[in-house]
Amino acid sequence: MTTIFGPINSRRFGSSLGIDLSPALKQCNFDCLYCELAPTPTVDAQTSTVTVERIINDLKEHLSDKIDVITLTANGEPTLYPHLKELIDEIDKIKNKTETLILTNSATLVDEKVFNTLLKLDQVKLSLDAISDDVFKKIDRPHANIKVDEVVKKVQEFSKVYKGKLFMEVLFVHGLNDTKEEIAKLNEALLDIDASRVDLGTIDRPPAYPVMGISYKELHEASLMFDSSIPIHIASRVHAEPNNSLYSEEDILNTLDKRPLTQEDINLLFDEVSKERLEKLLKEQKVVKKAVGNLEFLLPDANVKRKRKK
Repeated sequence: MTTIFGPINSRRFGSSLGIDLSPALKQCNFDCLYCELAPTPTVDAQTSTVTVERIINDLKEHLSDKIDVITLTANGEPTLYPHLKELIDEIDKIKNKTETLILTNSATLVDEKVFNTLLKLDQVKLSLDAISDDVFKKIDRPHANIKVDEVVKKVQEFSKVYKGKLFMEVLFVHGLNDTKEEIAKLNEALLDIDASRVDLGTIDRPPAYPVMGISYKELHEASLMFDSSIPIHIASRVHAEPNNSLYSEEDILNTLDKRPLTQEDINLLFDEVSKERLEKLLKEQKVVKKAVGNLEFLLPDANVKRKRKK
């Protein structure tokens, strides 16, 4: 069984070549309601591991200069892999200009060894679904002794010292973490996290448990509840229904000032007349485009100038 999968053309991260650090079975310290894998008891360490040598040999067979990122993931939580530091060091020797990325649920940042190891990566994506202890336990179903307040504190600390590209992700589950109260708590926590981008998503694939996601419209409404200084991006597009509303030029500028949007967002939210008005604002340079990672956002030029002064 190979440890390599892809490459996958990721909208958020480019051409991604995946490394599965637990190819034989699911090994995770969470048993999330929304997981695409089958329900499994949580663990705090891997019992089935693959060698660094095998992973590197597999990687050499598939790596090319067309790959944007080497993505460390797993059937479960990749930071449970016991040889992670050694693996990253070996990947760095052969990756050339390709960047390294890990997708983690953030919980093991409380471990100093893991914390320091993740500092070695070019890109890190951390998940944070809830701040309230009861909501966190309902959604993420963590292993015993994982405390969400300790995790949040370490995520905030990590964001202050990490030199690479840091991305956050919040996945909404209907009726659990999509309330105004929980979003307000997430907003407060994210205000103290220095992230390049915060992705808001919902359930895109059949979940492990009988739970539901929220609609694109609800995701957009949730995005507006976050402070405008937080770089929110609506990541989920599955089952998105076009809104096609009419926006005046003032509406467009106000909307983009509150929440910069991608062209995909524009296509879902604006009607044709509004899109023409947006094109006019772009030509007049009242609206500009800004790249964040592999995504391009539209925002008012006044917004960019204001942020430069800070």
